Amino acid sequence: MARVLFINAGSEGHINPTVGVVQELISRGEEVVYFTVETFRDRVEKTGATVLTFDGEAFIKAFLSGGRTYLLERINGLLQTADVVIPSVLEQIEGKHFDYMIHDSMFGCGRFLAQILKLPAISSCTSFAHSKDSFERMLEHLSKDIPPKTLEAIREDCRNITTKLKENYDVEIGSPYEVFCNPAPLTIIYTTREFQPSGDTFDPSYKFVGPSISLRSSEETVGLSAIKGENLIYISLGTVFNQATEFYKLCFEAFGDSAYTVIMSIGQRTQKSALGRIPQNFTVENYVPQTEVLKEADLFITHGGMNSANEGLYYGVPLLVIPQSADQPMVAQQVVKSGAGKKLLMEHLTVPQLRETADAILKQPSFRQQVKKISASFQKAGGYQQAVDEIFKFKNEKGI
Repeated sequence: MARVLFINAGSEGHINPTVGVVQELISRGEEVVYFTVETFRDRVEKTGATVLTFDGEAFIKAFLSGGRTYLLERINGLLQTADVVIPSVLEQIEGKHFDYMIHDSMFGCGRFLAQILKLPAISSCTSFAHSKDSFERMLEHLSKDIPPKTLEAIREDCRNITTKLKENYDVEIGSPYEVFCNPAPLTIIYTTREFQPSGDTFDPSYKFVGPSISLRSSEETVGLSAIKGENLIYISLGTVFNQATEFYKLCFEAFGDSAYTVIMSIGQRTQKSALGRIPQNFTVENYVPQTEVLKEADLFITHGGMNSANEGLYYGVPLLVIPQSADQPMVAQQVVKSGAGKKLLMEHLTVPQLRETADAILKQPSFRQQVKKISASFQKAGGYQQAVDEIFKFKNEKGI
């Protein structure tokens, strides 16, 4: 039995794919200590892991302090989180031995902690992966739009933060790629090589295991009769970019009192009372057991977060993607390219546009046929069980 240190400060989409991985590690005899924010304590503790936390509000404040307009600013924000995560982790694990660590590919200063603790490291990548070359090309392209004075100020901030981190923690920071993507000797990616953009360019250290989907229990459920409805449309903008009252009302206009059965998740920060009259064919909840609904759905209208897109495709549901931010435009592009659905933009979205696009996906068999192929490839990839197989191979190679 080995002891594993898991570092993950991310959102739902970064936490959920790791739940099955942690359960599987523990079932095979590993002891897991999982660092995250308090929001996810209960979810992770149910796996059997020991959960330790750091200050989630301080983490977000540090991340946002870098700025949100440009990718280089977000990288500075990630650097700023080191002073929240690193001291908290080091204090709470002082005197404890670990054999290896797993860290999120984007959040949690995983690469820094691996250097400090001198532990073999594995990266958990819950979005599409980036090679160093592809990331640097993207960064160069996006940086062209930054005014020169602003660009120099951002770079000066980066130099100052980097110098301070090197002095405080004796860590080496070679490039923005290392900060944003947290590369490691082994990277677990929760999609297939076929669905990953330029998947054939990644070397064997990148293991594409497909979606990691495990059952997530909740006391809140949707009535069975709603889930079993005919022509079922499921609508969700995820857990972050879901304060969209006008969009929800637009969905009422597009699908209200129609032949479709609609289940809509509006998140915890939107009140049902703010939506006005809810059509009879709609079930609207602050929380929906997404995987249970997707098993019955005929169409998933989604923001295109990687976790949501993976779950929809895994269960064979065509997608209508309305990307909001982050990696969602890239996910939408892959969905369209693969023939698994269509994309719309939230800006200037109209009722006829939404209704006609949904109708087109539901009525054209090609979408369902293509999604079935993707679903089969996702399920064949192995998910969290394959992820742990790869982790154990890594352990054997490292003599752990």
